[in-house]
Amino acid sequence: MALNLKQRVIEYLQSQPDTQHTARELAQWVFQQFPVECAEKKAASASYIQTDADLVQQLVAEISGSRPRWQQNHPKLKTTEGRPRRYYWSELNAEAEVVAAEGLEQASSQPSSVNPVLNEHGLYPLLKEFLGVEQGVNAMRIDEKRSSNRVGSGGNEWLHPDLVGLEDLTADWVRELRECVGILSERRARLWSFEVKLLINRSNARKSFFQAVSNSSWAHFGYLVAATVEGDGTLKELRMLAAAHGIGLIQLDTQNPTESQILIPARERAEIDWDMCNRLTEENRDFADFLGRVRRFHQTGELSVKEWEVAM
Repeated sequence: MALNLKQRVIEYLQSQPDTQHTARELAQWVFQQFPVECAEKKAASASYIQTDADLVQQLVAEISGSRPRWQQNHPKLKTTEGRPRRYYWSELNAEAEVVAAEGLEQASSQPSSVNPVLNEHGLYPLLKEFLGVEQGVNAMRIDEKRSSNRVGSGGNEWLHPDLVGLEDLTADWVRELRECVGILSERRARLWSFEVKLLINRSNARKSFFQAVSNSSWAHFGYLVAATVEGDGTLKELRMLAAAHGIGLIQLDTQNPTESQILIPARERAEIDWDMCNRLTEENRDFADFLGRVRRFHQTGELSVKEWEVAM
């Protein structure tokens, strides 16, 4: 009996809705569950599939190569962006997936494709870990609840980033050079800003991006961050927007934060928008604290480990 790879993969994903699997995980499952069909495929391959490992790799290649056609015929078969790409089956449309992921009142009772244990707040320490280990950026949380809201309800909705960070450009320099740069008042740090989402797909890509433009374009680097980026069209849209506005995209690996990926690098802003920083400082005590840390770094040339290790 010939192996019907599409049928086997889709049936498996349908049996575990909203559960994500890589192409290799799917290929290994097929190999384990259908040994007779896999043996026939191996025997019929002439010489190019000689070992079980070769066969699994061939299944991986066929799943990956067939994905666009499978998705065209089965719209509920969905994939994430980034590498490795993950496949899942969802009965939710794009808008409902975002609602479910964000845990809004009108969310469906079906589970989200995003890790259900995590909410958006749970992503902040994971992002902080990635930034510290992989990017050399010291990050802190900006809590919107600590804002004055003096402009009324909803007036600050797109004002605050979720996290901000300081990158010490002199971290690897000898003390004499750091002191010289301090005397000359040369730039010693870059400031980063981050807007975090659980899920970005076709329904909320533009809204999420322009929220990041609104609250993160004051910094040297502004990033939109997501635990899941779903759909080819989503990433294409974000690349076009990034080319025009300079905001980058980070896909956060919730299982291994240091393996997170910068899918779209942010374009560096030459100067800080100090007028916007002033607005943020007036409205939010956390941002005022952040600028205090930036000031102390420039005054002393040193970062206070205790300051930056505060839990999110």
